[in-house]
Amino acid sequence: MPLIPRHYWVAACFALSLLGLASTSHAAVSALTSRQCQLMEQKKTISPDNPVPCRRLTQVSFSYIGFDGQQHDNGLIIVMDALTEQVQAIFDELLERRFPLQQARPMEEFTGDDEASMQANNSSSFNGRAMTGGSAWSKHAYGAAIDINPLQNPYLSHGTYLPDNAGSYLSRTPQRPGMAESAIDIFFRHGFLVWGGNWYEPVDYQHFEIGSRDFIQQLLALPLPQARAVFKRYADQYSACLKRNKIADNIARRDACAHNNRR
Repeated sequence: MPLIPRHYWVAACFALSLLGLASTSHAAVSALTSRQCQLMEQKKTISPDNPVPCRRLTQVSFSYIGFDGQQHDNGLIIVMDALTEQVQAIFDELLERRFPLQQARPMEEFTGDDEASMQANNSSSFNGRAMTGGSAWSKHAYGAAIDINPLQNPYLSHGTYLPDNAGSYLSRTPQRPGMAESAIDIFFRHGFLVWGGNWYEPVDYQHFEIGSRDFIQQLLALPLPQARAVFKRYADQYSACLKRNKIADNIARRDACAHNNRR
């Protein structure tokens, strides 16, 4: 057998290592087990009267870049099952862009305490709770909203802000790593067409959601394959709007397409 030059072996090993990295970087989806649903009840993140039953929730596991510049493979977020394909794509693209996250852990690890999760700079989705400062179900109780990096993207209401250590991020300029503004296009492109940073009161820079409760209920009423197809079409309509819209300013065009296409 002829000897193979050493540089060929080096190139082959490098290529294999890249393949290995690629295989671990893609977000994966799995159904929640009955044990996980029981734990969620025990940890007070879901209750029998939650607007979405546990069987309609799925977990998305993913890799992300931390603020230390390293890849971490322990990201985990729970969302409504109709949204999982688009949520997978969101976190794959955040990884590709090297958008940093501090951590992403289920709300059971914080016993459903939203302020504790924010204090830990935790990115999350499902939490069976009411709206902050209100009594109606939060979009998080449907698994149809995602919060990212609460420290870099605080919640502001009536002159106060959360988390309470986020004062240096009240000013949104200059742009700094982990701030939501550099990820808006990714979330919008995958159907999360509402950004809390565009609200007047409260302002919620960390918060992305898909749209109205009526739209969420429509998705829940459909068989899962059809619901996923409807949500994909919803995201695709936004992307199509970006291509045909003639507004010259990119941000204005993005916001106009999100506003005109959300349901």
